[in-house]
Parts: sequence; structure tokens; C-alpha cells
Amino acid sequence: MERKRFLRNLGAGAAFAIVFPCVHGCSKDGNGDVAPEDMRPIPTGIDFTIDLDAQEGAPLQNNGGFILKEFVVVAKNLEGPYVAASQICSHQQTEEVRFISKDGGIYYCSTHGARFDQTGKPLNSITSNPLKIFRTELTGNILRVFE
Repeated sequence: MERKRFLRNLGAGAAFAIVFPCVHGCSKDGNGDVAPEDMRPIPTGIDFTIDLDAQEGAPLQNNGGFILKEFVVVAKNLEGPYVAASQICSHQQTEEVRFISKDGGIYYCSTHGARFDQTGKPLNSITSNPLKIFRTELTGNILRVFE
């Protein structure tokens, strides 16, 4: 078969095979690193309140519940106290950190699987960088989250 005829027969299939890996790889480089445009800065200057009786605070009524606000994960840990940490992972600055009820309550980043205890200490070898932790203060039904 002639080369021209062979390439013509491949047509869309060949184009798909060439283009798909390029499009799929746009958000990460070949090493699994996050592209710079997907990285966010670790939040600073945090000082906000949450009314626990309002709809915004409803998930915090139950142990293990959490909300996301101003790139901060605010959770009611499994023992009852409120904890807060950066939603931006210290590994490669993606905004995928959440509080999960595994291993006594930990912060978990779904981007690469980084895990952190409630003090921000890394729990696996994904990163050695601690997760930024914020202070919490409860006054009546108002929870303050701050640095």
C-alpha cells in the first residue's frame, strides 16, 4: 500500500491518537507535576467568622464535617473541636485538600495523595512540607478562623 493511501485511511484515528495525549497532558507535565497556572498561593492574612447556626455552618454540626471558605478547610474533628488548614496543598499548591474521617481525622489532597495530621505534619512521603494550619476560636455560635 502507498504511504499516501495508508495515511489517508488512518485519517481521524491518527489525528486523535496524536492530539489526545497532548490535550490530556496540558494540565501536568510528563513528571506528573502541576502546571504553573494550576498552582495557587498558600492563603495568608486569614481572619473570618462562620455562624454555626447559619446554612454555611451546617456541615460543621457533625464530627467529621467540613466546609471550604477563602481557600481554608474548616472542620469539626472527630472528637468535637474545630480545626482549620490551608485548602492549598503544601506539595504543589493545588486546591484539593479536604478533611477526611480516616485515621482519626486527617487532611488529604487528592491531587497526588498527600496526607497530613491535624497539626499539618505530613503523614506520607509525598511531601515533607507541612500543611499550613490556622487557629480557631468559638464564641457562642460564631467560629472565628484566623492566623
